Amino acid sequence: METGKVMTMSDAVARFVPDGSAVAIGCCLEPLVPFAAGHELIRQGRTGLNLIGPISDSLFDQLIGAGCAARVTAAWVGNVSEGLGHNYRRAAESGQPKPLEIRDHSNFSIALALWAAAWATPYLPTRTLLGSDIIESNPDLVVADGLVRVAALKPDVTILHVQRADAAGRAHAWGPLGVAEEAALAAGRVILSCEELVDPEVILSDPNRVLVAEAKVVAVVPEPGGAHPAPVQGYWRRDHGFVRDYAERSRTREGFLEWLQEWVLAPPDRAAYLARLSDTEPLRIRRHRLSAPVDYGDE
Repeated sequence: METGKVMTMSDAVARFVPDGSAVAIGCCLEPLVPFAAGHELIRQGRTGLNLIGPISDSLFDQLIGAGCAARVTAAWVGNVSEGLGHNYRRAAESGQPKPLEIRDHSNFSIALALWAAAWATPYLPTRTLLGSDIIESNPDLVVADGLVRVAALKPDVTILHVQRADAAGRAHAWGPLGVAEEAALAAGRVILSCEELVDPEVILSDPNRVLVAEAKVVAVVPEPGGAHPAPVQGYWRRDHGFVRDYAERSRTREGFLEWLQEWVLAPPDRAAYLARLSDTEPLRIRRHRLSAPVDYGDE
């Protein structure tokens, strides 16, 4: 099973996410945010990234504070339950640590932009943004003939965290998926991190749940806990205390840099990061609710 596209997160980032990449990350709204991948981008010192996503929990804020981002194309950048991201605000208002270009979207319009790229069309029309000042701040949104033309948005790479995947790049994900499918189909390549690396027979037992064609996937990274502190349906609860701590410490630039050293730069990998947590057991799902099996019989 340890064959095919399986590799470490360090190798996946080094090989497939160069400086200046347009990276779709955090595509499932609150859950399944690939924090482990984002932290590896920081450790490898990536710069000039265009961060694409609807809502990334605090991951975009961390990447911005670490100086990795040149542009954000998103609906919102913050900390979900804790409000606006402090690094995002500093970058937007005073260019600290680096100037940041911001291209605003709604959750719906960013989905349209990704679908347009997936369908190889230059734009998709909508009426939903008419009357919004989002149109004024984003040159990729053009009003014509009473409609808003949402320009196609093609990430160089989409990074997704999923519950399980096989070595070929077939993956199952469940729970709220946000724009994960759109982002994967729109991207030039896809990196998957997963809670479990499973045999192909497990994935192929439910082919309707396969998230994206394996031909798009360039790397599969077994990374249990790779979305912490975000929730993962069936595996992990959201770590609210960790999120509150980040929000408080990142209020100042100095506080954020101390947090960054402690939680991103000092741990060499995700296993070391999880080992720094005092107790992960309360975060693990204990009450399981299994879906009913389906019958794919055809004879």
